[in-house]
Parts: sequence; structure tokens; C-alpha cells
Amino acid sequence: MEEKLTDQELARRVKMDKIKELGIDPFGHAYEQKDWSMDIRNKVANKTHEEVEAMDMNVSVAGRIMFIRKMGKASFFSIQDKQGKIQIYISVNDIGEDSYNLFKSADVGDIVGVKGKVMLTQTLEPTIKCLEYTHLSKALRPLPEKFHGLTDKEERYRRRYVDLIMNEEAKRVAILRPRIIREMQRYFDSLGFMEVETPVLQSIQGGATAKPFITHHNALDKDFYLRIATELPLKRLIVGGMERVYEFGRLFRNEGMDLTHNPEFTTVELYEAYGDLNSMMRITEGVIKDLAEKVIGKDKFKNIFDVEGEEIDLTKPFNKISMTDAIKKETGIDFKANNYSLEEATKLAKEHDITVEKHFTVGHIINAFFEKYCEEKLIQPTFLTSHPIEISPLTKKDENDPRFVQRFELFIGGHEFANAYTELNDPIDQKQRFLDQLKERESGNDEANQLDSDFVEALEYGMPPTGGVGIGIDRLVMLLTEQVSIREVILFPHMKDR
Repeated sequence: MEEKLTDQELARRVKMDKIKELGIDPFGHAYEQKDWSMDIRNKVANKTHEEVEAMDMNVSVAGRIMFIRKMGKASFFSIQDKQGKIQIYISVNDIGEDSYNLFKSADVGDIVGVKGKVMLTQTLEPTIKCLEYTHLSKALRPLPEKFHGLTDKEERYRRRYVDLIMNEEAKRVAILRPRIIREMQRYFDSLGFMEVETPVLQSIQGGATAKPFITHHNALDKDFYLRIATELPLKRLIVGGMERVYEFGRLFRNEGMDLTHNPEFTTVELYEAYGDLNSMMRITEGVIKDLAEKVIGKDKFKNIFDVEGEEIDLTKPFNKISMTDAIKKETGIDFKANNYSLEEATKLAKEHDITVEKHFTVGHIINAFFEKYCEEKLIQPTFLTSHPIEISPLTKKDENDPRFVQRFELFIGGHEFANAYTELNDPIDQKQRFLDQLKERESGNDEANQLDSDFVEALEYGMPPTGGVGIGIDRLVMLLTEQVSIREVILFPHMKDR
């Protein structure tokens, strides 16, 4: 089907042909870009005309034209690079008729190179006086309106490349995300941890409770899962003696999409031989506070889940509360002191309008009480501890009460940000936990873990007492950049068809 072009698109193609007639490739070649807009601005900040003139700054920049004001034989335009925008003054007297005629074929959106000398205008605007102009790439489509850009959020995410051009906030978040990850790597490295990589394709669904994506390995003629966690391979490395490891891993869970969930997302999982729940608390709290200070430069943040609610304060020590204490505080029911039977717990659940599914045990009911009555009230950073054993199949039991385990989840703004264990390193107990999970699958919980016999065998060789934590990167970036939707912090989120 023949493409129907707008008048603007047709005009740009005419200009493209004129550039070809000049013997110039409309889509350009390599260019030596030595300088960037913000660096130039910073160098001349608060300086006078005379001081800038004395600096004799010759620069070479490249970027996308965002504004043009043509004025006969001299013009102003601005270009945008990765740091921001800078103004250019271009005159036929400085670059000659041929180059100026080439410039006159330029449109907003074109990519150009400029070599010249830095000066200040009468209004003290840092400006490059163009002495050499190079056309680099013709934009055949016009950019959206200057002051509006893409206002349809769905279109913003689909055409992220346009969003990044027009939306300074989108670019700010896109640049901050890798800086946050890099600082986390530096922080973990400083504690003696080593970054590793483990397989995305896994033959066993394990390491978390979630519905997987399934794919087929042609060479092995076998179905594999896209990983739902990096946990089990990393703990094999602890068995192997690597002792302190972490991985930033892309995970895949075939579940819903909303403001805080995307089926493809990123976590960091970290494991420390000879550590435990307490060392994971120190590391988790430490790295989050470090990111706020080193990358963002502040320690109080908007509650992204309730923008009118109380501010998130990272200056104070993180709170701690057990799951049963949180439930007792909100409902008066004490699951810790009362060893309820399944029948008694089910009755309590029904009295509190909690649905009891076929595979539920007392532990599942306790967790359901927490999710209904407590979760959304943990606004300030809070380590929720002492989860029921039934919902924590990879976690070491509480020595004082085997109904519960040594685990925490970090909640901020009523949402989970991290999950940590004192890792279960008893292979006999671990095998039994896997078998219990299989019973759950048979009862209808298709998200339960499968039996990973190879992992049990690895534990039989001996795994030291170990602490482990997983932190959700997307949600953490949301908090630190104060974005209310996960789609703002993922460059290319999954979208429904138009």
C-alpha cells in the first residue's frame, strides 16, 4: 500500500533531494564531536563578555536542531545533545554562501555538526558562533508541537524515541536509571561482592512464586522457562565457594500489567556466605540511602503511590515489624500467640471477608490477612519480618518458632521493594519444602515452585550459612525519580496493540 505523506513530509523529501544535488549524503557520516552543551554552559557560567572572549573557546558539537530563527544572511538555531540544548549563531559572512545555503535547507529535527567559538549574546546567553557547518542527517518527519510534544501517554511509550527528544523529564529519568545501577554496582563491589551472570533460560520453574513464560529449545527439543528469579543459580555459586555474588537480572513473569508491574522487569539479587537476615538489612538500607545521597542528592521523596500523602523519609533508621504483630495491630488477632488450626484460621478469614483458596494453609491465611489489613499502611521504609513457612520455601526456619522463617520484605509507600532471607541450606529440609510445593501445585497453585533436584544435590555438597536479598530495580528507580508509573522508568514497556 502506497504511503500517504503530509505536506511537511513531502517538503522535507524535496529538501533531501536538494542536499543530494549538492553532492552531500542526506544521512551523513561520522563526525568528531568533542564537546557537549552543558559542559560548555558550565564553563562560561557567571562570566562576562570580556572573560568569555579571553577564554578563546573553540568547540565541536553535534545534535538535533530544536529551534530555527532564520534572518536573511544570519540566523540563530539551537541544537540538543545528550546533556541539553545550546544556541548557535550562523552567518554567511563566517561560513560562506555554499554552507549557508546548505543550512537554509535545514528543518527542525535535522541532525547537524557545528564547529565554532563560544561567545555570549547581549542577553548573556551562551552561544556558539558557527565557523563550520556540517549536515549529518535529514529528519523526514516533523517533531510534535514544541510546547506539547506527545501528550497521549500510550503514544509516548510506543514512540519513546520521540518522547526522549521532546520530553526533558523522560530523558532525565532515562539517564538516571543507569547511574543508579552503576552506583549500586560500586556499592556492592566496595563490600567485596562480585557481579556474575546466570542463564535466562531455565529448565525448572523456581526461585520465586510466579507464573512463567514458556519457550522451546529446538536443539534440545525441550521446553524451557524464561527465568522468574536468579536465586537458585546464584546459590549454586555460593556452594561453589564464590562467597559474595550479585546479579542484575532481567526477569519474566507472565502476569498482569499496572502502574507498578511489568511482565519483563529487572532485579538485583545478592548473596553473602556467612551472612544472614541482619546483614541483608544493613546492605539493603545502606544501598538505598547511598543512592539517595550520591545519585539523587536528597533524602526525602514524594510517595509515588499517594502523591498527596506523607513524604518518604530516608533519614531515619528503617522500621521493623513482624507480620503477626502487624496483623495484631490492625485486627487484634494474634496468630503468633494462638496456634490456630486450619479450621479455626479459615473461620477467622471468612469473618474478615478473606477468600480461602483450595491450597491455603494457616500460613497462607496469615499472609492474606497481612495483604488485606496491613500492607498499604507501611508507608515509611519498614522491614516486615517473620513470614509463615508455607509461603517461604527457600528460607531458613525461625529457631524459636518453626511455623515462621527468617525473612523480610522491605515495604515503602505500602509496596514491596525488596525480599530477603536467611537462606535455607539444609538439603533434607529443602527437599521436603519442594515436595510441599508440589502438593500445592496439585491443589491448584500453578505458581508454586517445582522440585529442583540438582539444587538439592548442590546443597548436599554443603552451602555455608548465607544471607540473600532481591531488590526490584524498576520500583526503586520509580521512588528515587518520583515517577508514579513503572512505564516511565522502563524505556520500552510492553504495550497493547493500537
